[in-house]
Amino acid sequence: MENGKPALAGIKVLDFTQFEAGPSCTEALAWMGADVVKMENPYRGDPGRLAASEDGKTDSYYFLLFNANKRGVTANLKSPEGLKLAKKMVAKADVMIENFGPGVIEKLGLGYDVVKKINPRLIYAQVKGFAGEGPYGKFLSFDMIAQAAGGIMSITGEPDGMPLKPGPTLGDTGTGMLLAISIIGALYQRRDTGKGQHIQVAMQDAMLQYSRIAYSTMARTGEAAGRAGAGTVTGGNAPMGLFPCKPFGSNDYVYVYVTRANNSHWHRLLKVIGHDDLIDDERYDSPAKRNAAKDDVHAMVTEWSSARTKREAMMQMGGAGVPCGAVYDTMELHENPDFEKRGIFQTIDHPTRGAFKMAAWPVKMSGTNVPVAPSPLLGEHNASVYAEWIGLSAEEVASLKADGAV
Repeated sequence: MENGKPALAGIKVLDFTQFEAGPSCTEALAWMGADVVKMENPYRGDPGRLAASEDGKTDSYYFLLFNANKRGVTANLKSPEGLKLAKKMVAKADVMIENFGPGVIEKLGLGYDVVKKINPRLIYAQVKGFAGEGPYGKFLSFDMIAQAAGGIMSITGEPDGMPLKPGPTLGDTGTGMLLAISIIGALYQRRDTGKGQHIQVAMQDAMLQYSRIAYSTMARTGEAAGRAGAGTVTGGNAPMGLFPCKPFGSNDYVYVYVTRANNSHWHRLLKVIGHDDLIDDERYDSPAKRNAAKDDVHAMVTEWSSARTKREAMMQMGGAGVPCGAVYDTMELHENPDFEKRGIFQTIDHPTRGAFKMAAWPVKMSGTNVPVAPSPLLGEHNASVYAEWIGLSAEEVASLKADGAV
């Protein structure tokens, strides 16, 4: 860190989020150095703590992965003292984030109309399933609901098959990343205006951002974008897709893509697979002709890939300047020492889980480097955070705990 501090050092974030969409956002801010304080119900905490726990008592790996680098406090927002405590924290925060169901935060007494009077400089951020002013404003949502209603599933799957849900949680983490970017923008704007603002993103709306290429296709064809299996919704191309590799297990494939812009990748590929003689062949000398002869083109690549492992195929094609990627599974990636060497995977020492290797922030910043720290236990930092943020003594925190407020 060039000045000894990470990018968001000094920024206080009061985090009322749960499960994934909100926690992904606040974790990103924490990885850039913000002081993120996760405020939870003292009796059960974030439902994500135990929802995926094997024994129903130990914080789940799911929770660990979305709440690293945060500090944890508790407050019973349904008690007068707990709500009062939360409002004191709001007064000191730069950012407040929540992703409760529709209307919940308002019922708890922490709606934007309330908190902006307490702290006019506050960036008040919300994740909702659907836009409040829309026809589904009161509907609940999770990742898969957002992917369905936001169009992602409609462009995923085989052309003649049913819609499918992509493996990545675009509805949750994808929405969280858009909110994190917007919060940083609002903080930058506040430097000039001195004022906070209200930010809200609907998960359904966010999905449109991740499928813009489908809308470009629709504009060109005049029809709803369809499903393209392992291809892309932009249309036909060859070679493009998954090609089998030894020893032909469930993930033993290499993905190969040759640009439609010109013939450069095609010529490189022909040299790799031993078909230099086809470089000037008129049957394949344009992207359109190659797509028309897709079966023949794919058969040539399949014959070549089937004699190699996916790693060998990727190394040979990639080394020759042909865009390709082996289909690596989660275990292969987790055990790849390169990711650990570069800090993409880091190992934390969790109080109850022990050593746990997890994905860290993948963006490298020359002026910011925040090592991964374990997610907080429920209420772990009550004493330190309440002392630092609002000046409560250990005795005052103990009294609030005795009263059931924390």
